[in-house]
Amino acid sequence: MVLLRASQFAGTISVRGFHFSPAAFSNVAISKFEKDKYLPYKKLEENIKLVKDRLKRPLTLSEKILYGHLDQPKTQDIERGVSYLRLRPDRVAMQDATAQMAMLQFISSGLPKTAVPSTIHCDHLIEAQKGGAVDLARAKDINKEVYEFLSSAGSKYGVGFWKPGSGIIHQIILENYAFPGLLLIGTDSHTPNGGGLGGLCIGVGGADAVDVMADIPWELKCPKVIGVKLTGKLSGWTSAKDVILKVADILTVKGGTGAIVEYFGPGVDSLSATGMGTICNMGAEIGATTSVFPFNDSMHKYLSATGRKTIADEAAKYKHVLTADAGCHYDQIIDINLDTLVPHVNGPFTPDLASPIDKLGDNAKKNGWPLEVKVSLIGSCTNSSYEDMTRAASIAKQAIKKGLKAKSQFVITPGSEQIRATIERDGLSKIFEEFGGVVLANACGPCIGQWDRQDVKKGEKNTIVTSYNRNFTGRNDANPATHGFVTSPDIVTALAIAGKLDFDPRTDSLTAADGSKFKLEAPTGDQLPARGYDPGEDTFQAPSGSGNVIVDKQSQRLQLLAPFAKWDGKDLEDAVILIKVKGKCTTDHISAAGPWLKYRGHLENISNNLLLTAVNSMNGEMNKVQNVTTGEWGAVPATARDYKAKGVQWVVVGDENYGEGSSREHAALEPRHLGGRAIIVRSFARIHETNLKKQGMLPLTFADSADYDKIDGSDKISIVGLKSFAPGKPLQAIIKKKDRKEVKIWLNHTFNEQQIDWFKSGSALNRMKEVFSSRK
Repeated sequence: MVLLRASQFAGTISVRGFHFSPAAFSNVAISKFEKDKYLPYKKLEENIKLVKDRLKRPLTLSEKILYGHLDQPKTQDIERGVSYLRLRPDRVAMQDATAQMAMLQFISSGLPKTAVPSTIHCDHLIEAQKGGAVDLARAKDINKEVYEFLSSAGSKYGVGFWKPGSGIIHQIILENYAFPGLLLIGTDSHTPNGGGLGGLCIGVGGADAVDVMADIPWELKCPKVIGVKLTGKLSGWTSAKDVILKVADILTVKGGTGAIVEYFGPGVDSLSATGMGTICNMGAEIGATTSVFPFNDSMHKYLSATGRKTIADEAAKYKHVLTADAGCHYDQIIDINLDTLVPHVNGPFTPDLASPIDKLGDNAKKNGWPLEVKVSLIGSCTNSSYEDMTRAASIAKQAIKKGLKAKSQFVITPGSEQIRATIERDGLSKIFEEFGGVVLANACGPCIGQWDRQDVKKGEKNTIVTSYNRNFTGRNDANPATHGFVTSPDIVTALAIAGKLDFDPRTDSLTAADGSKFKLEAPTGDQLPARGYDPGEDTFQAPSGSGNVIVDKQSQRLQLLAPFAKWDGKDLEDAVILIKVKGKCTTDHISAAGPWLKYRGHLENISNNLLLTAVNSMNGEMNKVQNVTTGEWGAVPATARDYKAKGVQWVVVGDENYGEGSSREHAALEPRHLGGRAIIVRSFARIHETNLKKQGMLPLTFADSADYDKIDGSDKISIVGLKSFAPGKPLQAIIKKKDRKEVKIWLNHTFNEQQIDWFKSGSALNRMKEVFSSRK
């Protein structure tokens, strides 16, 4: 790899491997914060033509955007599901929890400045306790060290910094940075939210972000394309959220793996831009690489309403680039008629278990789910738009007029300072307060487990309903007995009034304060505020390109990184099994969030949460494994540390879709830090598999998934063939039993040549530094 920095001579610009004249870009800035960076539509158009001439076929929208950003469009191999694409994203976005490790890695690279526009967003470290202002002030105090580090690192290395209280990363991207045709990578799994404005916004680990910030082409396995054809029009109680809840029902949590979901059809034009964002956001729950909608009038209106009319007008000139070609091919097509789609509620414990609203009560009774709704929560990065808030408020107003308030606790999370200020100005916050609601800080809060919940005890069986995106066990409140259900803000609000799951607002009646019966009318709302958005407080810090970044060696929150050891050139011999995981193992199981978020910048400390809630197949318990060197049973992290101290190499054996969920790269850093060498599973979630490769681990899959059952937790495993490690060539595992018998099986991998170099160098970051050093 060669680091190419911008230079200018003889009227030609050489940037990041491209060679073209200034006319290749328009004169429209990509955002108000980067007035010297311009929309790339002309270059996209040129690259797309090169690719179409080579492939001799029509392209889907996602292919146009993706292939339009190829590093070498003239020569790049392009085969869906097979080839690895080398891409040049337009920008990088990082939330504060993942930005810590990403910036620590970037600092260790020795580069002076990021090569592409990049931003940090402080949204993950604010715990919900009492309400917006109080919780924000507390977070600023508790996280002062981290915020100062991110602020100073951002300023020095050219990264824009959105202060705590500014809002959730994905909402800020939608309001300020997303545009049709954009290719953005973000260190959060719900980055696809930006597809609501026609961009390909893809969740990645921090190491991928470092690559892009360091001017290295970003690698992505060429995705397949799933088409979702929308016909009809939403009405009544059905909302955009129900589209993705239905898609999750059809595809399940792994049905989108390795694919981009692309929406098309006449029904698209009935959706708002923020509604399309909701649909794309939750595409992460089906394992999709990302999701995207074609450029249309709703996007033009939203861009104009958020101060970006020049971008909207320029996009309109290139609509042929920002929509799919007629006759393009999809690997799979799903048809959804919006006229007949009904409200859905998905859960508990998984976002793909769907119940139409009229079946929810029966399903709850049949399965023993608690009928009483303890807490109802609206907002989050998925559903906190002005449209969402006005529709929810229209329902709350009906209850208030009848003398009612929410029977459950009712919690509101504004997605951004702009949304908070606008709903306060327009009286929506007052309605929610009269309804009995509490408005939280502009942050992730309960959606990611940042919730100091006090109304139930841990282990107490209860039900909550949210307009969030993810509802794995313990996700929201760290209580494994909490049954979390995901639905639209409309249905959340209706169920808050009824206080129970077996209520269908379309058909069931409520009792007013005077004893009379009434039915709720379908919600109404405004896609955009009639008086325009109120920006609220200015929370952005532009980078200065100077200053100092200091990390205290005694800090318990931040820790400079030491490079991982290189591969020793030998096969892996007699590795012990730290744990054989049974069933679902998400990144929440591997590296829990909630209270652990405070250690995201300190690898040693956060490694104490490794695999805490993964189920051990040997005993059916969590965080209890047998140390094969002592025979004693103990916690997973402590056992891993003991192995590391003794120089004992270990592996993890896992089940299907291992590592689904968040883009949390700590789930890959921690096992590497504690001496892990390989993760052997039936199948991987995309982001986690890449993250493991980046850290020098061996993510391997059983050639025969039934071989999972041949392994016992007490076995030792040797992985042979590493000296001839090559793309497409399986590795052999020799399983040694207690009775000294051996079982040989084959393990597949998806490593390419560059990724094998990462393994040999010890990590992608090590390899990057080697390449940079050789070019000096």
